[in-house]
Parts: sequence; C-alpha cells; structure tokens
Amino acid sequence: MLARAFGVTSCFTAAPLAAANVVAMADNTITVTVAYGTTKHSLTLTGQDGKEPSLKDLSEALTEATGVPAPSQKIIFKGKSLKEMDETLSSFGIKQGCKLMMIGKRNSPEEEAELKKLKDIEKSVEQTAKKLEKVDGELTGLKNGFLAKDLQAEALNKLDQRVKVAAEQFMKILEQIDALSVPENFSDCRMKKKGLVKAVQGFLAQCDKIEAGISDHLAKIQTKNLALAE
Repeated sequence: MLARAFGVTSCFTAAPLAAANVVAMADNTITVTVAYGTTKHSLTLTGQDGKEPSLKDLSEALTEATGVPAPSQKIIFKGKSLKEMDETLSSFGIKQGCKLMMIGKRNSPEEEAELKKLKDIEKSVEQTAKKLEKVDGELTGLKNGFLAKDLQAEALNKLDQRVKVAAEQFMKILEQIDALSVPENFSDCRMKKKGLVKAVQGFLAQCDKIEAGISDHLAKIQTKNLALAE
C-alpha cells in the first residue's frame, strides 16, 4: 500500500514513438529513478569489470546522492525490500527506467565528521596493505628462483625490513583507531571502526606469516651454503 502511494513499484512504459528516440544502453549500464522523501533521483549505474550493476552499486550511488549511509538504507522495489547486495539489479527484475523507493536517515554532521576520520585511516590501511602485498609477491619470486642464489640472502633481509616497517605502520594505525572515542549512538562509526580493527589485525597476522616465510627461506639458503662450504 505504501509503495503504491509513492508510485514507485513499476517500470516506465515508453511509447513506441519515444522508444525510437531512446539510445540503447550498454548491457552493463542502467538508469533508474529512486524516490527519497519528496525528491526523485535519476541514477545511471555502470557495473564493474564489464559486469551488470549490482544492488551494492545502487546503494553506493544513493549514499553519494542523498548522504544516507548504506547500513541505514532500505531500498524498495515492487513493495519488497532488497537486501542481497551482491545480486545484480536484473535479478530483482529491475530494468532500464524502473522506479524504486528508498527509506533511510542521514547521519548527523558530528557522526559524518567521525566517519571521515575513519575513512582517512582506511586509506592508510589500504596503502600499507599494498606495500605488504608487493613484499609478498617479491618473496614468491625469490622462492621461485627469479634471482641469483648469491643475491637472495641480501634481498631477503631487505624484504624482512620492509615487513617490519609495514607491521609498525599497522600498529600505529591500530593506536589511531583506538584513540577515537565513538559515541554509542554513532552506529555507522562503530561498525566502521570494528571493521577496520578486524582488517588491521588480519594484516598484522599476514605480516607474521610473511616474516616466517622469509626466515624459513633464509634458513634454507644458509643450510645449502654451509653444505657447499664443507
């Protein structure tokens, strides 16, 4: 009944003449209209890596257009609340020109300020994670013999130093996160903070694993060198 009142439960039916003037959209692009309060937002969505747009793509576009964070959004189509974020829009029957409705509450300016701090920290996590990923890739290369054996020990020691630096950066990031005092009613902030802590802890565990791999490979090289010396 509520969905009918907003008039957002069905797709546009283009007249034959109008349809002739519409340029066909690419398979991975779709334009829909979403009603939020008294405002209607026309959103053009393009799927990632050539894929169809997903509900997650729509949710992110709505956050940008309305300021309502994804966890607070309730996206409705044909009277049904959509929840499966990884599903494509077409799997819900959403086509070009369809109308939907969204219900949700914007965060307060104070919570948005705290979220920005957490997003800035998240960028630092991503940058450090990329450095760690590069070290891991170089270690794999060494294990596969992509460097002369007489140069591997020095290269491994340098990689070990880079891992230690990454671990230190992750520890500093954890301290930054811990220093943020988030009020109980800032649910999005608390969720974001919890997710960041979990992610950083996972990267610290990865640091330990890579360091162990470096030590193991270095020990093998030293054993072989001793055997050759004898």
